[in-house]
Amino acid sequence: MLAAIMAITPLTIDMYLPAMSTIAASFHASVTDVQQSLSIYLAGYAMGMLTFGPLADRVGRRPLVIIGLSGFMLTTLGLALTEELSVFLVLRFVQAFLGSAATVVIPGYVKEIYGDNTAKGMSYVGLIMLIAPLAAPTIGSVILGLGNWRLIFYVLTLYSLLLLLLVTLKLRMPSDKATSERSHQSMLRNYAVVFSRPGVKPYLCSCLLCSLAFFSYLTASPFVYMEVFGLSDHTFALLFALNVGALAIANLVNSRIVVKHGSRKMLALATATATVAAFALLLVNYFTLPYWYTVIVLVPLLGSMGIMSVNSDAIVLMKFKQETGTATAVIGTLRFGVGALAGPILALFYTGTAMPFCALMAAAVVLVGICQLFTFPGTFVRQAS
Repeated sequence: MLAAIMAITPLTIDMYLPAMSTIAASFHASVTDVQQSLSIYLAGYAMGMLTFGPLADRVGRRPLVIIGLSGFMLTTLGLALTEELSVFLVLRFVQAFLGSAATVVIPGYVKEIYGDNTAKGMSYVGLIMLIAPLAAPTIGSVILGLGNWRLIFYVLTLYSLLLLLLVTLKLRMPSDKATSERSHQSMLRNYAVVFSRPGVKPYLCSCLLCSLAFFSYLTASPFVYMEVFGLSDHTFALLFALNVGALAIANLVNSRIVVKHGSRKMLALATATATVAAFALLLVNYFTLPYWYTVIVLVPLLGSMGIMSVNSDAIVLMKFKQETGTATAVIGTLRFGVGALAGPILALFYTGTAMPFCALMAAAVVLVGICQLFTFPGTFVRQAS
């Protein structure tokens, strides 16, 4: 149930991508104008997390899930009915803003369920969530074949309605009734606590750098596979699915062994593996080897990045008791913000090759390793977070 709630974000981002041109034609606008709805959605989501994260720490998680899913459902229905692009863009912002209220509390629930094994729970949620971006474009294409682009948003409306009913009937956690663990501080004070907590900054930076590397892959992979290597869109889709599969397997492996080894050790080992894979990616493309070398190297690189991201998040969350929502908001907002820098950075260093993409991913992974130097002594010794 928690993973299904988290999945509304990738579903909402990816399901309508195949319908971009159709939506543009419907509004008598350019595809470029409609593409702005993606950036607007990300901006609304980031602002929503900043707002609702501290609020969840004060009023509890369950009310925000209900408010978030209700608001998401109504705005999604409005998107299906709108006849003007300007209204469409405004509703995309509101949809993301309200929807974030439901998703920002999920890591807190996972922490409540799994306790010291939060990284294991986050791996399970992450594993299920990976299905959403993999399947969403295909689902969107199928729906588009059955009707027009509005049907995609009707389906999302129904999805959120079913989740709302499920939450209303089934979501009952001890923290929903206990008020003693809630924060009574102001929003700004909660943020101050998160940023000033000892030992948080290195792991928070690790989260952001993993996001930068991952968004670099998302941004550059279509260009690298289809333009640099000259592959078809069908082949690109298969290779993209392979990389998502690597992330899914990595999350599954992490969920099985993180309890034994601890998040800090898993983060360190994954960073070491990712560093080797990242430099191999640089060498493969420096010597312009065939595309399948890049494919082979990306599998362990992305898998390692998945383990790095999950464990960095878990370590940060475990450092807070009353400010879990605020910590989640900080992670999510900065992650999307830093991820948004990937496109401009790649454009700035554009060479017509895959090297800028490879260099950016390698730099991000190396910086994650440097961040861990600030957590010594004891990186390879399991400690209570």
